[in-house]
Amino acid sequence: MTTSRQQLIDLTFKFMEAFNTNNLEDVMDFFSEDAVYDEFNSRRNIGKEAICRALEPQFSGKFGVMQFVDDDLFVDPASGKVMVSWQCKLEVKGQPTYWNGLDLLHFNGDKVVQKLTYAKSKVPLFYDC
Repeated sequence: MTTSRQQLIDLTFKFMEAFNTNNLEDVMDFFSEDAVYDEFNSRRNIGKEAICRALEPQFSGKFGVMQFVDDDLFVDPASGKVMVSWQCKLEVKGQPTYWNGLDLLHFNGDKVVQKLTYAKSKVPLFYDC
């Protein structure tokens, strides 16, 4: 199934919005049953159950409120792939922090079949106030 460029853009923004509204159920609705999620720390999660377990700490508030602000987007409709770069904003010990990264999203129709996450730092960076 070929998905148009605009459909892929819309899916990507809806996917990110589900993260930003802290709704794990909505996020999980985007994944196919046999999806793969490669975390920035090289952990690989296969299948919705494993992906849900991997994401649960983030959505439980373990890392405080997290917001992903999109930076750039590349879309390849022929392959169903999107690269979205972002800045993740959160608080660590009461201090505003961030880290930059990107996701390579592979879609099959309206489902994410692979989410490959990469980060530019191992730990969040503190804002200069």
